[in-house]
Amino acid sequence: MDCASVVEAIRSATPPAGMKTRVVAIDGPGGAGKSTLAAHLARELDAPIVHTDDFASWDNPLEWWPDLIETVLRPIAAAQPARYTPTSWGGPAKAQVVIEPGDFVVLDGVSASRAAFRPFLAFSIWVETPRNVRLRRGLQRDGAHARADWDRWMAEEDAYVEREQPAARADLVLRGDVSS
Repeated sequence: MDCASVVEAIRSATPPAGMKTRVVAIDGPGGAGKSTLAAHLARELDAPIVHTDDFASWDNPLEWWPDLIETVLRPIAAAQPARYTPTSWGGPAKAQVVIEPGDFVVLDGVSASRAAFRPFLAFSIWVETPRNVRLRRGLQRDGAHARADWDRWMAEEDAYVEREQPAARADLVLRGDVSS
C-alpha cells in the first residue's frame, strides 16, 4: 500500500466513542522502522507523536503501560492536554512533554497497539521486519556494547507478540525492511 493510501485510510478512521482525537498506533518490534513511519505520518496528519520509548527503559521494556494510559491516553480521550516526563535512559533528565488534543495523535513504539490501549485507538499499524535487520539497526543506533540489552529487549518483545498477536489485530500490516 502506498503512503497516500495509508494516510487516506487513517483519515477515514473514526475515533472511539466519546473521543474527538484519533490515536494512530504504530506498533512493531524494536528496529522495525516504526519511528520513520511515525514521523512521516505525523507530518502528513499534522499530528504530535508520543513515543513509547518515553515510558520504557532497558530495565522496563514493556510494563510501563499504565503510566501512558493515565498521563496520555485518558487526558487525550477527555480532550485535555497530556503531560509526561520522558524516561532519561540513563542520560540527563528530560523536560516535560505536553501533547495537545487535536484531530490526530501518533503513538509510536513497541506495544503501541497493546490490548490495554485499544479502547483509545482509531487505527493501528503493525510494522513487520525480519529479526536480523532489526538487530542490525538497533546495534547501529545503540552501539555493539548494547547487544545484551537488545537480546533481553527482543525476548520481552517476543513474549508480547506471542501473548497479544498485534499483527492479527492491526488495521494494516506494513513491511519495514523494503529499503534495508
